[in-house]
Amino acid sequence: MDLKIFFSPIDTEVFSESAGHHTFLKNIVVNQESLPDYRGADIALIGLQETRGTEGNSGVEKAATAVRQKLYRLKKGSGRYRIVDLGNLRNGISWTETCLRIKEVCQTLILHNVLPILMGGSHDLDYGQYQAYDGIEKLITMLNVDAFLDMEEGKDAPAEQQHIHKILLHEPNYLFNYSHLAYQSYLIDTNAINVLEKLYFDAYRVGHLRSNISDMEPVIRNADMLSFDITAIKSSDAPGSARAQPFGLTGEEACQLSWYAGLNEKLSSAGFYGYNPEHDDNAAKTAAVVATMVWYFIEGFYHRKNDQHFRNNDYLKFVVSMPSEPETLNFYKSKLSEKWWMEVPYPQGKERYARNCIIPCSYSDYEQASQGELPERYITAHARLI
Repeated sequence: MDLKIFFSPIDTEVFSESAGHHTFLKNIVVNQESLPDYRGADIALIGLQETRGTEGNSGVEKAATAVRQKLYRLKKGSGRYRIVDLGNLRNGISWTETCLRIKEVCQTLILHNVLPILMGGSHDLDYGQYQAYDGIEKLITMLNVDAFLDMEEGKDAPAEQQHIHKILLHEPNYLFNYSHLAYQSYLIDTNAINVLEKLYFDAYRVGHLRSNISDMEPVIRNADMLSFDITAIKSSDAPGSARAQPFGLTGEEACQLSWYAGLNEKLSSAGFYGYNPEHDDNAAKTAAVVATMVWYFIEGFYHRKNDQHFRNNDYLKFVVSMPSEPETLNFYKSKLSEKWWMEVPYPQGKERYARNCIIPCSYSDYEQASQGELPERYITAHARLI
């Protein structure tokens, strides 16, 4: 597919303070006079400018430019960068058309093994990101980081407050699991949490996450796509959001989650949404936080270990005898990264679940099984598989 019809070149003002030889900018290929060739790239940056799904949040269309101004000045990280910046995606004649453009672009990139990173626009645009997996013929896990659940119903609610509800009801259904991180209890309807629990989906309060952020690594490692709303970060660290909250993740915690996501071998697309430069401070603090999150995501990507082949000699297999069904639990530990996985058998005749039957876990899950207790991760994963 010829993607150039979808993109506008990047404004020259973005390059004014990014001239250093070792900067991020000097190590990527940018859409200035012509669209870079994405084939052969590892990562493609995409700016979004759509605002029709939001209410009272005009200004998010400027986010990608503000983030690039900060990102381009940062120093190059590890690895041999093969990164292209495709520019800003042109809006469609309607919100739905813009989502379809996001779908087509992301799907084309994913099929060419290029990871798209979407920057800017309102959070509802992750509906287009999700649709990119339609037709790829695999069940996926979505990871969403947001202070809100965005599961409102009805015509009166703007798209940015009901996009998760839209994703859960999307047909055809290729959503195997949904994980929500950093929600704030006093901002959400408990009925929505109950819906997620009944579907055996994961939802973690910001307090739970903060108390043991490393415990979130297996949750993140299980995702195929990342959708990150800047509203999840507290307003003192990221004031540039129309719905910024006084409590939430710190900028440092947001970068650590982005690093974990970049490390994830399965993850094939990422979106950073909801930043509004018109709400930011004079130093563009939020733009700097988002740029650093993108930088850490890319740094994680170039530290991937190819931990996905469980039958070779790079893994240790541990078989734990259980006092009741199942009789045994199989665990795998990577010799390269020292990460753990757990095998959850899927029912006969449901081969479409084969990709999801070995799930990321932690050493504490192995310890719990060794004491004769079924880990919670096993119970919820098994419930989804049957």
